Amino acid sequence: MNRFALAVSSAIARITGAALGPYQTAVVRIGFSATWLLFLLREIPHREELYGPGSPWSWDLAQQLISSNSAFTALMWSDTRGWFEVVYVLAALSSLLLLLGWRTRTMSVLFMIGVLSLQNRSVFMGDGGDNVLHLMSVYLVFTRCGQVWSLDARRARLAREARARGQYVSDQHGRDQYGPDVYGPEQYVSDQYVSDRVGPALWGLLGFALVAVTAGGRFDGVDPTVPVILWVVWLASALSWAVRRRGKSGEPRILLDVIANIVHNGALFVIMAEACLIYATAGWYKIQGTRWQDGTAVYYPLHLDYFTPWPGLADLLSSSGTMVMLVTYGTVIVQVAFPFTLFNRRVKNVLLAAMMTEHAVIAVVLGLPFFSLAMIAADAVFLPTSLLRRVGGWAARGRERLFARDGRVTLPGPRAPENPEPTRAGSTA
Repeated sequence: MNRFALAVSSAIARITGAALGPYQTAVVRIGFSATWLLFLLREIPHREELYGPGSPWSWDLAQQLISSNSAFTALMWSDTRGWFEVVYVLAALSSLLLLLGWRTRTMSVLFMIGVLSLQNRSVFMGDGGDNVLHLMSVYLVFTRCGQVWSLDARRARLAREARARGQYVSDQHGRDQYGPDVYGPEQYVSDQYVSDRVGPALWGLLGFALVAVTAGGRFDGVDPTVPVILWVVWLASALSWAVRRRGKSGEPRILLDVIANIVHNGALFVIMAEACLIYATAGWYKIQGTRWQDGTAVYYPLHLDYFTPWPGLADLLSSSGTMVMLVTYGTVIVQVAFPFTLFNRRVKNVLLAAMMTEHAVIAVVLGLPFFSLAMIAADAVFLPTSLLRRVGGWAARGRERLFARDGRVTLPGPRAPENPEPTRAGSTA
């Protein structure tokens, strides 16, 4: 009984005291924001036909559908071309800034708004990956996805280094204030939190927009989930800023960190469960199909004009009946078995590599790059931390060599620490 109580206590302490999976959530953030950004950039010439005033799915049809399903989209606030262009640009800009990890909490909210606004405007535009992106854009809002590999992490690292070098002074309230040679004359830091002028200004601007939209009745008839998320995140940001500005420690601050860690870990669990559910349902539905049962299912999409950007390559892959059968059965086996292998690290990693390779092949052979990128980004949540640290180290060394080759002299960049501590309540982020 004592062992059980000790195990439960340890599990609770781990869930409440740390934001788990910092590298995994960073990869998910980078993967989905890059997928959406690349899609928006590729479709710039066709953006109006997809989501704008020139779409076959007209504004009136979209309005009728939304009145029945209560989906949220900012594009329904106006049918003018100018408003559409503003939403499209903001969607692309928020994707870029989330990819870089600048103000990740705020950018994750704007990223969600951009994804929902465009996808709910024209629900028939997509290749399957849009459904995954749709869900993950909501889950990312609740994660601390900027702990590593982000401009936010770089800013926090510079803050810690400045404190270690003594490049700060204390004001009359005991807060640590950086000297002007670091960030500016009014830059404060205290353990996990770095406040500045940009954060409150951004919060105030978005708060004004949120109040105006709510008062204008733009959320009327819309599923309350999105408005509630927007208000909760905005108010939570204000509360966090107010509590942390009062001092370095204390029960209110520890409580906020515990709540944030629980929300992050819960969202991370949901992302993992969602990925497992996708593969499990896909695999079990395939088992029920006759073409999957006789081992010929892969042959048919390779001979559809819509899915054959490289006809010669498709013919080569489908020329061997044995190969088609092995790929067909292998796909079903991997998808059905993957959720059951999560407790065996070695087997899980093998199947994970097989699934990522399969999606990469689908991107090339079937011409579905964004579907494959979305699925690879979802799979990345299961990648081992040791591999992600190694990849981060390779990227940092490659960047240093590139700058050295150009003859540039630069300060050390935002390299993730070799042993990063997860965000713990009351400790350094």
